[in-house]
Amino acid sequence: MRGKPLTRSVVMVKADKDNQDEKAKFPPLSLGELPDVMQAAVARVGWKELTPVQAGAIPYMRARVDLMAQARTGSGKTGAFILPILERIDSSKKACQALVMVPTRELAQQVSRDAKSLTGDAGMRTVAVYGGSSYKPQLEGFKRGAHLVVGTPGRVLDHLIKRNLKLDQLQMLVYDEADRMMSMGFYPDMLQVQEFLPKRRVNGYMFSATFPAAVKRLAQQFLDRPEFLSFSQDQVHVEDTRHQYYLTPGMDKDRALVRIIEIENPNQTLIFCNTKDRVYYVTRVLQRFGYNADQLSSDLSQNVRDKVLTRLRDGKLRFLVATDVAARGLDIQDLSHVIQYEPPDDLEAYIHRAGRTGRAGASGVAIMLVNHNEKKHINRLSAHYNIKFEERPLPSNEDVQNLVSQRLTGQLEALLRGRDRLQTERMARFAPLVKQLSEDEDGLALLTMLLDDTYHAWMHKPPELPPVGSKATRKKTGGRRGRKSGGKGSRSRQGQRRRSSGKRS
Repeated sequence: MRGKPLTRSVVMVKADKDNQDEKAKFPPLSLGELPDVMQAAVARVGWKELTPVQAGAIPYMRARVDLMAQARTGSGKTGAFILPILERIDSSKKACQALVMVPTRELAQQVSRDAKSLTGDAGMRTVAVYGGSSYKPQLEGFKRGAHLVVGTPGRVLDHLIKRNLKLDQLQMLVYDEADRMMSMGFYPDMLQVQEFLPKRRVNGYMFSATFPAAVKRLAQQFLDRPEFLSFSQDQVHVEDTRHQYYLTPGMDKDRALVRIIEIENPNQTLIFCNTKDRVYYVTRVLQRFGYNADQLSSDLSQNVRDKVLTRLRDGKLRFLVATDVAARGLDIQDLSHVIQYEPPDDLEAYIHRAGRTGRAGASGVAIMLVNHNEKKHINRLSAHYNIKFEERPLPSNEDVQNLVSQRLTGQLEALLRGRDRLQTERMARFAPLVKQLSEDEDGLALLTMLLDDTYHAWMHKPPELPPVGSKATRKKTGGRRGRKSGGKGSRSRQGQRRRSSGKRS
């Protein structure tokens, strides 16, 4: 199924300072301007009009211009990339032509369902792949010739290494919820997937709710001179901070903070409190939970304060708890989140706090925890500064349990992929013990303790991020994304191939 060639005229304008080439700027499309194959898909699901992200992103994707689009959950972003994929797919070929990488199995299932609803009987076959589930239906999907593969980076990489999945015919690569994939620790897997891309250009598209500095650098590594669009507000730009609040029980704020941190998993965060006593308390809670946290208050000597700030700027400290006075003047590039443990004493202080994130062309998240008595501050700030606050549902213990289980499973699967035949043989000695421990309460407690220690040892070390100043690494001769051949990435891939071959022998 081939899509019609793009005939819409475009206006050429000068690109940004980092790109001296001229790039196309496209006006939004209306539903009636879509090609027939897209209009048929929209009719199947009963949409009456396109959402802003669909109307704005589809022209770029049809023109095969790489794109980084800021779009929040519920904005219709899935349709924004599934519709252009549907147009590009050639259903006569039994090969993967589009790959969508997502952070969680729930999102993989959702995107797959949406794709199948839009496709109907149009001929595009879709398969979802994710960890913690059986390989059998995924392998069967590949054998049937899946055109669209939707999956988590770890499981996608697993299939690529085992050669269950090949990307020779790939045309489009979408990174959905890129900020969450970073927070889930998938950056190394995403980077390694690039080693399996064809040596020609593959169009890349990144959809993310926020664009902190690390995600912007991610785009430079994975996309080819992408355009940047934001659909969170009326203007089109990437400098944007999301203002959110959580309604928390007054006696449960400390545990609520821990649950929010687990869900968000920010790179670096500045946490504001109104008093130095509260700073000390919150810092101790975070440290007791195993977080890499420290405090900054007027009680500390200048020497101690300088050491704390040095750790923060060097990326060796993830959570800094501070008062307004102590944190004045801080400018940290990778500060993706600001959390206000309590509303500030005056309105102007909120702008100072929230302004610590979303700097230097990046975007970030400003979160405030309020109890029922403090909710009036949200209304005052919204009216005074014309800020639209987004109320977020407070994560439950079950929400956290589900997410950390997926994170840990992904990390363990990555470690397992790196084991050679001898290591696999060695670990088999413990299989009977694992079975025995899992069958009684005391043994289960031992396994639980081991998993908890493993998770926190990984979770609370400095996150692996794209290096500062990294550039796109597409090779001039082929258009392939990824690291240069002959480097560390290639050696890693060759080693994995040897290991994979050893396991099959």
